[in-house]
Amino acid sequence: MATSGEPAERARAEIRRLAEAKGHPTDNARLALDRLDQAFAAGELQRTPLLDAAVGDLGLALLQDEGRPLGGKSAEAARLILRAIVRGLDEA
Repeated sequence: MATSGEPAERARAEIRRLAEAKGHPTDNARLALDRLDQAFAAGELQRTPLLDAAVGDLGLALLQDEGRPLGGKSAEAARLILRAIVRGLDEA
């Protein structure tokens, strides 16, 4: 059952805004992921199997060797995984 109330709706809206912002997909993904983690920790949203899997996948997509910028496949993967997270927010 999805979390309800104003804090949950605000968290969903903020995560969607971060995910859809202009900018590099990996930067947007990091910001949205940080906000999602905050929402989980504060009890604003609850974890779901889909979100847990997508967050794990996104973490892998954002891994980088020190000093090397992310781009190409990582950026595309981050963009696609972030879309899945946004779709899954209504269940959180």
